Amino acid sequence: MTASSAHVTVLLEEAVDSLAIKAGGVYIDATFGRGGHSRRILSRLNEEGRLLALDRDPQAIAAGAAIDDGRFRLVHRAFGELAEAAAEAGVGGADGILLDVGVSSPQIDDGERGFSFRYDAPLDMRMDTTQGETAAEWLGRAELRDITEVIRNYGEERFAFQIAKKVVAARLEQPVVTTGQFAALVREAVRTREPGQDPATRSFQALRIHINQELRQLEVVLPQALGLLKPGGRLVVIAFHSLEDRIVKNFMRQQSTADALPKGLPLRADQLPKPKLRLVGKPVKASAAEVDANPRARSAVMRVAEKL
Repeated sequence: MTASSAHVTVLLEEAVDSLAIKAGGVYIDATFGRGGHSRRILSRLNEEGRLLALDRDPQAIAAGAAIDDGRFRLVHRAFGELAEAAAEAGVGGADGILLDVGVSSPQIDDGERGFSFRYDAPLDMRMDTTQGETAAEWLGRAELRDITEVIRNYGEERFAFQIAKKVVAARLEQPVVTTGQFAALVREAVRTREPGQDPATRSFQALRIHINQELRQLEVVLPQALGLLKPGGRLVVIAFHSLEDRIVKNFMRQQSTADALPKGLPLRADQLPKPKLRLVGKPVKASAAEVDANPRARSAVMRVAEKL
């Protein structure tokens, strides 16, 4: 590791409290990371309780081997495969499901993973290093239009076209295969940037989201989580990016509102479609004290809903 890989779990107490843990219940931590949330959930379960955890990162799976607990099972899967993982583990229903989405501190702080422009390393960016295309491989084959769209849509970068042109021109001379190469190209193309923010920040974020299909994973897991929850079960989602939070907010809002029907239909009140979720509280952000201790918590937004 090229820097400290200590992972500070964001909104630890708030998230686990929001699950409203039943001591003998069944819970799913769909984003194990380094196990902060999982360990706290386990501490609140009795002998009958069960916890299933998922992670797509082999390093997270290796870290989870330290938890020697018969109530706990960790599987190597992306959270978008939640329903399959639950079925394989014999979990037919859950009393609570937690999602802490986005990149984790150990992934960023391990320079060799290629997530950060702070280290010159192979441009990988895969959360699951056992499969899929690296960021370097994608940049080596993607068309100008595709690179532009990814950087613009996922990074909300107004210089996306200029960055894409730099990449396409540069790879004619030599492949763009390191974080240092890509960051340098971005910095050449970005003419102005917010004070205190590296010009490469948005483009690295965009590339990471695309390579790992993070938004698509989130879109497919939310309906699966709703289907797995038992009545009264809680869905807790922590997002770190406005695009992620928008997906969560829209899903919870839609599922907590009854389907609209044309006016004048001859239906009794008990025949009207019912909402599937109830929103619990307002969105929660990290406290000032938590942000001071862990600046990466500043963008976290937690939303909670309960299945009806």
